[in-house]
Amino acid sequence: MAKWGEGDPRWIVEERADATNVNNWHWTERDATNWSSDKLKSLLLGLSVENEEGTCEVTEVSKLEGEASINNRKGKLIFFYEWNLKAAWTGKSKSGVNYKGTFEVPNLSDENDMEDLDISVSLNKDEPETPLTNLMKTKGAEKVREALGSYVEFLKTEFTQGMILPTANGVAKPQSTSQSKAKLDKTQISSSGSTTAPVNTGVKIPTCKFSIRETFLTSPADLYRVFLNQEMVQAFTHAPATVDGERGGKFRLLEGNVFGEFTELVPDEKIIMKWRYNNWPCEHYATITMTFLDRSSETELKVECRGVPESEEERTKEGWKRYYFEAIKQTFGYGARLF
Repeated sequence: MAKWGEGDPRWIVEERADATNVNNWHWTERDATNWSSDKLKSLLLGLSVENEEGTCEVTEVSKLEGEASINNRKGKLIFFYEWNLKAAWTGKSKSGVNYKGTFEVPNLSDENDMEDLDISVSLNKDEPETPLTNLMKTKGAEKVREALGSYVEFLKTEFTQGMILPTANGVAKPQSTSQSKAKLDKTQISSSGSTTAPVNTGVKIPTCKFSIRETFLTSPADLYRVFLNQEMVQAFTHAPATVDGERGGKFRLLEGNVFGEFTELVPDEKIIMKWRYNNWPCEHYATITMTFLDRSSETELKVECRGVPESEEERTKEGWKRYYFEAIKQTFGYGARLF
């Protein structure tokens, strides 16, 4: 029998303030079913495609059956999901004729790669034949596949935050990434696709502050709306995004690589938000203040960033210039000179 104070370190709890799951040794499980259901609906509803024949849009998720969960064992995440979904789409031809149809995905699960998904598209009974069916079978199915892929990425990043706890020395253990086709073994993942898990809350890191200025050929009101409207964000990022454009609302874009929360909104004048890349130390956010200045026929946008990890300064600057400024100008035609 071990002497007092010399027990198995896996069971030592006094070194952690919360005395919970020391060194991630115990098996913990988190049910992701309700979260997944909401996430899948948000990613699919409103999804649209267009060509010379007309447009198609997903209008309803009529069936969503299945479950999802995440398990943590010895610092490794094992994730499982299995869904059978059916949704309705509406098509509108260039001549103004409306059509209705459905698509079904019976095999969205951790056992199948995204390219192996069965996406069955059809017109409703009594609907006349239309080229829009083929639009949904090609571009529409591709968009659906991208949205479902984003769901998996969000499951790996957004939902798994906090499952890998810090060990006794305050640093989370690395997570390994592997894949298995066996359903009983499920699938091992890392929460961000990197080789190590983020350092947990409370770790002090060197940070910096900087500001960027850019000019856009549009009004402050129009530019302000670009950052808060989900459809517009999806347009300039060319990917599914979730944006709740209200104070306290959360956002996630660029395949889950960027997320945060709006903390203060002054219509057409200012946006303040907590903002981070998903591979930053866990729960560490920069404070981003965006000020919209009316310059007659132009809008000057001043972006002040505080609390950015020093090692991430250049990446963050380039990210804002490329994925926000340049992308917005190219998408909405707000091009103007660079400062």
